[in-house]
Amino acid sequence: MPLLTIESPRQLVIQILLLIALVVIGVMLTRSAAGARHQAIRRILLVVFVVFAAATVLFPQALTELAKFVGVGRGADLLLYALVIAFLGYVSTSYRRMSRMEDRIARLSRQVALSTVRQPSVTLPPAAQAPSGAGPEKAEEPRG
Repeated sequence: MPLLTIESPRQLVIQILLLIALVVIGVMLTRSAAGARHQAIRRILLVVFVVFAAATVLFPQALTELAKFVGVGRGADLLLYALVIAFLGYVSTSYRRMSRMEDRIARLSRQVALSTVRQPSVTLPPAAQAPSGAGPEKAEEPRG
């Protein structure tokens, strides 16, 4: 039984696209989040997603044709693959965001703990306290 089965050359297209998407998600998990550039890319991808979703609602047959073009039997199957990739992307970004928040909370907790430390007041037991008005006591010299 072969490990990899390809029914048609077009099916290879979707397999390659899905593997590339998985690699991109893996890279997203390992690289640090950039500032404005990262946000801009996310916003562009969000706009692309909304346009794609609207197109599939308005022209459902186009999704089926796209699915056949890349080697998937039905548009619903292609949609399922896309949702799995989107979900994995969401999970990876959420994981990274939560890790950063946990680190930030730990640092803030340490700062609060260190800033609210009170020095304990040292009180001596009554036997060790010097009598009031007396200076340091002198040891008695032996009589002899």
